[in-house]
Amino acid sequence: MTQNDGTAHFKAAILEILDETFDTHHGIFLDRGDSLFVTLATVSAAEASRPVSASCASIAAQVNHTTCYLDVLRTELETGQEIENIDWKEAWTIGPVNDEEWSALVRGLRESADATTDLLKGIEAWEEDAAYGAVSIAVHTAYHLGEIRQALCTIKNHP
Repeated sequence: MTQNDGTAHFKAAILEILDETFDTHHGIFLDRGDSLFVTLATVSAAEASRPVSASCASIAAQVNHTTCYLDVLRTELETGQEIENIDWKEAWTIGPVNDEEWSALVRGLRESADATTDLLKGIEAWEEDAAYGAVSIAVHTAYHLGEIRQALCTIKNHP
């Protein structure tokens, strides 16, 4: 396999993994119906507002944090510059949300996910920063998808 073949395979793999994480089951690592936006479509504002415990974030906060992470990494990939002094605590300071606020959070995540995926589709030279950034986006988003799905196990089973 040549370097170009390896790059093409990496790009195809990371884009398909991100597509499965965000939207469409491909049988890579999620069960059918477990993708992020499929999951979020089942969550009400009241459910998104309720933390699983006093020491856990709400689903709304998970969504906000994931959006912020995507925005930061996308900006770093676009500019080639590391963003310093990020206040990650701020991303978690989402309180209870109403229907309109919840819809806006999910819409913001959708816009960020689409912009990030579009950026990654346009990368031709997968240098170290781009490769690590793409893998970090996939892994981080999948982690928070798992957190959200675990929270829903508790939230949807306890009124």
